[in-house]
Amino acid sequence: MEISESLSTKLRIAMLLFFGIFMLRAFAQNSVSASQIMEDVREGKEISYQNVTIVGELDFTYMAEKMPDLPKKSKWWNNGGGNTVEESIDVSISFINCTFEDDVLAYIHDDPSGYTFTADFDKDVIFKNCEFKRNAMFKYSDFDGKADFSGTKFQRKNTFKYAEFDERADFSGTFFDDDATFKYAQFDEGASFKDAVFEESLNIKYMKARGDFDIAGLDVRDDIDAKYTKINGRSFTSYLMDSRN
Repeated sequence: MEISESLSTKLRIAMLLFFGIFMLRAFAQNSVSASQIMEDVREGKEISYQNVTIVGELDFTYMAEKMPDLPKKSKWWNNGGGNTVEESIDVSISFINCTFEDDVLAYIHDDPSGYTFTADFDKDVIFKNCEFKRNAMFKYSDFDGKADFSGTKFQRKNTFKYAEFDERADFSGTFFDDDATFKYAQFDEGASFKDAVFEESLNIKYMKARGDFDIAGLDVRDDIDAKYTKINGRSFTSYLMDSRN
């Protein structure tokens, strides 16, 4: 009896170990580190992922690497010109059905140093049907190619303030769980916010757009600040009323 019970215990332990190893391998196959992605960007490799989880902070500004080489500023240094450090991402970016566990950053303001780090995108940027579980910051970013955020969920803090979209941008079917801002953003070839849902407020103050601007089914569940917003030269209120008639 004792031998039988001992074998049974060993069998259970072996099965648990096997299951643990299997789960670790499965997780490894379905996840990728943010640091590896940024290394690939640095090496000029096109970025394309589907159905994976990205683990770690995805920092397109490379702030941590740049900071040691920047001159130190005294506490009396003003916040004028020369305090912005720009990065150009010159490879195409594509994430489809991906989950980002940590921050995705194309904008960082570092209070202790006074420096602001930003990233521009020279080619297509696709975050389609993705989920940002933490912050998604694209303040000041220039999108020279296609920008597709359709079907994506923004669960935490986000910003596209001062962002500029040279080609038609797609935010159709997006979901913003926190306050969203496109203040001062520019859409040069139109955009789609068709069926986009904003659970909190939407700030599009001073935003400018040209071209086809699709807001059919737009659902903002709190306030919209559209002061001085212009869509093809018209106020947002006028454009919204016509789109719903």
